[in-house]
Amino acid sequence: MSTTNKVTVFLPCRAGSQRVVKKNIKDFANIKGGLTRIKIEQLLNMKSLETLIVSTDDEEVKEIARSFKDSKVLIDDRPAHLASSSTSTDELINYVPQIINEGIVLWTHVTSPFIDAEDYDLFLSKYFEGLENGYDSLMTVNKIHKFLWNESGSVNYDRTLEKWPRTQTLPPLFEINSGAFIADIDIYLNMKDRIGKNPLMLEIDELKAFDIDWELNFKTAEFYWLNKF
Repeated sequence: MSTTNKVTVFLPCRAGSQRVVKKNIKDFANIKGGLTRIKIEQLLNMKSLETLIVSTDDEEVKEIARSFKDSKVLIDDRPAHLASSSTSTDELINYVPQIINEGIVLWTHVTSPFIDAEDYDLFLSKYFEGLENGYDSLMTVNKIHKFLWNESGSVNYDRTLEKWPRTQTLPPLFEINSGAFIADIDIYLNMKDRIGKNPLMLEIDELKAFDIDWELNFKTAEFYWLNKF
């Protein structure tokens, strides 16, 4: 593990959203700068933040980031080959050590607007507690207690024993919601991953975990935002 607990947030934010045009920067709930502005404000309110790297090829995202005039905000001009719709997450993970060389990396997204500064600080405290208990990283998840099938049949229960068990007795599965990934930079270097071999799966509230991927998600999130705030 690296010799410092310096926390750097990695915020990837490429141009060219395909499902929602200009998703990251279009007005959201009457807020200019939209999801990008909201997320940068949230991250700058963290108690544990030392550096926020906004990794983007989008000039409008860069302009929003610069408008904060905060020395903690650094803009990474992401190379074009890492900013296309065909770029894999693995490729981006392997890029992170080129711009972050020490400490703890918290990877998050502007598309999770309901995760705020207090939540990120809580995630970090849970991460450090986890290190003391044998975990090596953290990722946020949703617990699923539902009947799950694939093309071959039931996945999380045995229909030869009971065709329709009570849902609360089903063995839980966990959906990675991409709200946050926390790991030491050494894991990126040595494992080529943003989680280690034994990540702490931190269950978070369903609204907090809400991720904006489609136009309906965007409109739904605006509704929740306007009614919550």
